[in-house]
Amino acid sequence: MQPMEQQFHTRCKPGDVGRYCILPGDPGRVPAIAALLDDAHQVACNREYNVWTGTLLGEKVTACSTGIGGPSAAIAMEELHKCGADTFLRTGTCGGIDVNVQAGDLVVSTGAIRYEHTSLEYAPIEFPAVPDLGVTNCLVQAAKSLGLPWHAGVVQCKDSFYGQHYPDSSPVYYELKHKWESWKRLGVKASEMESAALFVVAAALKCRCGACFHVIWNQEREAAGLDQKRHEDTSSSVRTAVEAVKLLIAADRADGR
Repeated sequence: MQPMEQQFHTRCKPGDVGRYCILPGDPGRVPAIAALLDDAHQVACNREYNVWTGTLLGEKVTACSTGIGGPSAAIAMEELHKCGADTFLRTGTCGGIDVNVQAGDLVVSTGAIRYEHTSLEYAPIEFPAVPDLGVTNCLVQAAKSLGLPWHAGVVQCKDSFYGQHYPDSSPVYYELKHKWESWKRLGVKASEMESAALFVVAAALKCRCGACFHVIWNQEREAAGLDQKRHEDTSSSVRTAVEAVKLLIAADRADGR
């Protein structure tokens, strides 16, 4: 591909974005993040990529939506990195797996099961999908400071949303159901669709990445007859990511990064 002044998908160019990037999936969630930044303005909007940049503590910070799934999230990370970003915080939604994880809780990922395929084009399957420890610690600290109910642990990352929720309709139902039972027995906290790809791409790019998720519901609590109500207010995950960026900025300044 010939060099382009703007990135092919995000339409960003150097100078448009900060080194710190918050990555929601939903383009409609970006303005809510931008509202928590200072002097935020839209720098690009193309396809699933809605990009706003502002500041926190005087540092340039960008919010960029990625759409759903690993392929589009990987594109966002690669293109933002080419424009100068090196620290990424994924904020999104998930479904609980561990019955102790309730709708409305926050899950901070300490690792991701690579039950997807995007990451295979960046690292062999033996390579683990793990977040940056510093970013993860800031996410946990942010959740604590905000007084949110939170969990830290492994999440499952998949490509098929409906393969999880309607496995019997799939020709490979037996594999989907058996793997799901394995995730339950291993204490996996939740299921989502982007973190494994982002963690592995970040490793390939020598970047930092972490992730936190708002739990919309938990199908295992529902199956067990436990109290379970859908909770679609994602503001807690957004606030956690923004607060974590502030903590990272302070830590980076203290370390001279």
